[in-house]
Amino acid sequence: LQILGGLDLPSSGEVRISGQSLAQLSDAARGTLRNEALGFVYQVHHLLPEFTALENVAMPLLVRRSSVADAEREARWFLERVGLGERLAHRPAKLSGGERQRAAVARALVTRPQLVLADEPTGNLDGRNAKAVLELMLELNRELGTSLVLVTHSNDIAERMQRQLVLQEGRLDPVTAAGT
Repeated sequence: LQILGGLDLPSSGEVRISGQSLAQLSDAARGTLRNEALGFVYQVHHLLPEFTALENVAMPLLVRRSSVADAEREARWFLERVGLGERLAHRPAKLSGGERQRAAVARALVTRPQLVLADEPTGNLDGRNAKAVLELMLELNRELGTSLVLVTHSNDIAERMQRQLVLQEGRLDPVTAAGT
């Protein structure tokens, strides 16, 4: 995911996003492309503790230089969509683990990216919250038309995806009908 997201560059091969080779871009241009085309959801939410849920979700739009009013309007819509409309002014320490992860999903989607890269997005959640976050991600994926690359160790989650690949011994191979 680090390579797909342009955070690391490949030692061979090429990653292209929106027709642009990531290796050909400057660090600043890769950062701009990430903000415009990609969303990230990590196993740990990475919300900034000094900001409210609304401010955390609005941040990617503010980085784009959207107006504060526009960024807050979009952030509010996404937070309401993920069930946090009553928690806008709460800082991460005042949110439950499931609420923090839903805020992270809202932050990843607020820019309406072409692609969301998700690394074990339900890994730190209990079963009920994990299921709710996964359902939410799949629903928003369909609704927004955003592509989703999700890394997981869970076969149950992998089976919910349209396409499955397995990484073994440095090789990435499609999952066959027999499951390997």
